[in-house]
Order: sequence, then structure tokens, then C-alpha cells
Amino acid sequence: MSAYVKLRSAVALALLASALSFPAHAQYTGPSEIGQTTVAEILKNPVDDQDVRVQGHLLRQTAHDKFLFSDGSGEIVAEIKAKHFAGQTLDEKTRVELIGEVDTSSKHPPEIEVDFLKVMD
Repeated sequence: MSAYVKLRSAVALALLASALSFPAHAQYTGPSEIGQTTVAEILKNPVDDQDVRVQGHLLRQTAHDKFLFSDGSGEIVAEIKAKHFAGQTLDEKTRVELIGEVDTSSKHPPEIEVDFLKVMD
């Protein structure tokens, strides 16, 4: 096999590998089995790994990926990775929907580990 063919194959393989490494940005926005709940309900009876969906506001950032969230019924820490913001700029007046799961621990109060963040219209 000639050097040109080897080089061309290597470049094609590198391009294919890089294209497949980009994460998909599709988001499902249809119906969900996860019912709407409130922060007060979560704090009243926190169940580890319980799927939750809440709507409200991110009041402030408390650590690198931790935010204080409120829906008017109470406040809870939400752990939100940067990728979930998808380049959107939010402030304390932006209404959001968080979908994730409850994280309980003896070391800290219950939190929500966010899997999906949606800006509400």
C-alpha cells in the first residue's frame, strides 16, 4: 500500500473519529412519566435517587456546579453541570424547569442532581 493511500486512510479515520466524538444536542420535550413536584415535598420526604421535576428559579450560585433553587415552596441545592446550560445565559429572574434525581446523604441536606435544564417561556 502506498504512503499516499495510508495517509488518506489515516486522515479519513481521524475525521470520522472526531465527528463521532461530538455529543448529541437533541433534547426530548414531549410528555414525561416524571410528575411535577415541589421543593417542599422533596424536603418533607426525601427519597434517594427519586426522579423529580420542579419549576422555579436559580437564586444564586453557591459553588462551581451548585446553585440554590427555589420554586416558592422552599429552597434546595441543585447540582448542575455546565453542559446542561447549553450556552444559555440565565439569571435569578429566569424561570427554569429542572429534571433530575434527589441525592440524600448524611453529610449534607437533600439536593437535586440535575440531568436536564429547560428555560421556561
